[in-house]
Amino acid sequence: MNIEKKLPKVVAIIGPTASGKTGLAISLAKEFAGEIVNADSRQVYKKMDIGTAKPEGVWRDGEYLVEGVPHYLMDIIDPDQEFNLSHFKAEAIKAIGIILKKGKLPIVVGGTGLYFWSLIDNLDIPHFAPNPELRKQLESESLDKLVKMLKEKDLETAEAIDLKNPRRVIRALEVVIQSGESFVALRKKGQPLYNTLQIGLYWEKEKLKERIGSRVETQIRDRLKEEVETLLKAGYDWSLPSMSSIGYREFKDFFDNKITLSQTIDIIIKDTVQYAKRQMTWFKRDERIKWLKNGEHALARELLREFLK
Repeated sequence: MNIEKKLPKVVAIIGPTASGKTGLAISLAKEFAGEIVNADSRQVYKKMDIGTAKPEGVWRDGEYLVEGVPHYLMDIIDPDQEFNLSHFKAEAIKAIGIILKKGKLPIVVGGTGLYFWSLIDNLDIPHFAPNPELRKQLESESLDKLVKMLKEKDLETAEAIDLKNPRRVIRALEVVIQSGESFVALRKKGQPLYNTLQIGLYWEKEKLKERIGSRVETQIRDRLKEEVETLLKAGYDWSLPSMSSIGYREFKDFFDNKITLSQTIDIIIKDTVQYAKRQMTWFKRDERIKWLKNGEHALARELLREFLK
């Protein structure tokens, strides 16, 4: 612990989708001279703003600014480019280094648990080259069968990933089939890189569900359907990892004239609520997180002041 206290200080704002992480992070960044590193696996994509709930910002002199606060790893790649856990860790370490050199406080914000722990615990990410033959075989199976296989072979990873995302399920199966070990278990902790204060945002289930429903309705009013349509017209296919994200994939049946817009909205809300539940299951395993109920910004400031002493 003494070693950790001598390390550079980093703040992590963690919590399920729609819990208010962005608002808190920007508020803290303004008050404590911070800059933000995005740890949301979907907000890295350009042209995908509404469905990812990306905070509205402007590019100026090579920086993505939200209310004047620089955001790193946000709005940086096209929807057909690959961005995985290894990419995130390398780029986040680079971004934190830049922020620390400026004498500012790095604030890492998002809801992708593995992204956080790759930084906080300095995880050694296992690398397995894609196996084209195995992947082709897996892609020929139904998603239900793939999920069943993953639960049988690697329950720990099945509980951690989005089981409605075929690419994630197939990748997890590739790793466990080739290595004989769980993808999650293969990750090894290294020496910590930072002294990190983890602040988590917690809401009662019904209140969080209400917040999710409200946000999805706002996204629809903000022309989410048109954003998805624009992406499709630009040639971005449903098979891309970006397009299999919640808020986008649910529109496939709508554009195939299988369901109505109202049904699509209901499915997005249901999928988002299930995702938030999985996020909380994962986050609650980490006893280092300081939980704030119902967006207690005042307590967050108190914790941060104490941490920075």
